[in-house]
Parts: sequence; C-alpha cells; structure tokens
Amino acid sequence: MNLLLIVVIAYLIGSVSFAVVVSRLYRLPDPREYGSGNPGATNVLRSGRKSAAVLTLVGDSFKGWLAVYGAAHWFGDGADATLALALAAVAVLLGHLYPLFHGFKGGKGVATALGVLLGLNWILALGTLTTWITIAVFFRYSSLAALISALFSAFFALILYNHSHPYVWAVAVIAALLVWRHRSNVSNLIAGKERRLGAKPD
Repeated sequence: MNLLLIVVIAYLIGSVSFAVVVSRLYRLPDPREYGSGNPGATNVLRSGRKSAAVLTLVGDSFKGWLAVYGAAHWFGDGADATLALALAAVAVLLGHLYPLFHGFKGGKGVATALGVLLGLNWILALGTLTTWITIAVFFRYSSLAALISALFSAFFALILYNHSHPYVWAVAVIAALLVWRHRSNVSNLIAGKERRLGAKPD
C-alpha cells in the first residue's frame, strides 16, 4: 500500500506543469500554443523571456527531485526503499509527460528526468547533464542533446549499479520514455526542420 501511495503522490507532483504555471504568472502565451507546442523550458525560451524559461527549468527539475527525495524520506533505509525511489522516479516523469491537471498533454520530460536522476544519484545526474551540455553546445539542438543524454543515462546507471538494481531499470524506462516523447524531433532532425536553441517562434 505504501508503494502504491508513493506512486500516486509522485505522479501528482509530476502533473504540475511549470511551463504553464510560469507562463501564466508572466502573462505569456500558453506554451502549448506556439513554437513546438511543448510545455517545457526550451519552448518557453522561444517567448523571449529567459527568466521564465529558467524558472520553468528549475521548477520541472525540482519536482523530479522532490518526488524521489520524498520517497527516500518516507522509507528511509527500509527494505523497500530502493524500489520505492525507483517507482517514484518513473511515476513523477509519467506525471510530467501525461499530467492529470493539464488534460494529459505534458512536456517531453528532460528537466524532470534530470531532477529524478539527481534524487537517485548525483554522479548519475552530473554525467547525464554533462552529456546534454556537450551535445547542445556543439550542435545547438535541445532535442538531439536530450536523446543522446537519455541513452547515456542508462549506460551510466549500468556502470554505477548491478544490472538487476531497481535504479537501472528505472533509468532505462525513463530513457525509453524520453526517446519515445522525442520521436517527432527525430523526424525533424533527419529532415533538417528541427528548431535550434534560442530560435524565435514562427
């Protein structure tokens, strides 16, 4: 029952879309109605308000970390603690991708996934973030950076933990969800139609 409750709470935390909340506070257009249509920090940046994009990034990352931290605080060092953190990690990302509070139309989960990884293991988060920054700086495509860093996060988890560890399968599921949510970006990248970081909306 406690594990089920953790999953529900984590999902509800993830269902709060900071892109939508911050845009409303700034009186900006709904991020689901311009640019890529994705309620995330990258699309909010296309509004021209960098501070709004930063707040979105921080908020979405924080909720990922909070869900995992809350599970850790609840279970402590109990026998189910590792499993609880892994379930919370996946549930909060699912909440962001398919939010109850926003018609199940959420973002692509990059910032929330980073917060989740930070909650699980800061070394795992640092390795993944470094990968994202490296790809983003050299190629200027947020989606490409997300895809590659998602794949590397699973690789880093395998280095840090035994293949049967709950964190490994949780990170693998998260990586698969991120790749799935970026499937349209893959087509755009191949066709040369993907927006670069900082590009203004049409």
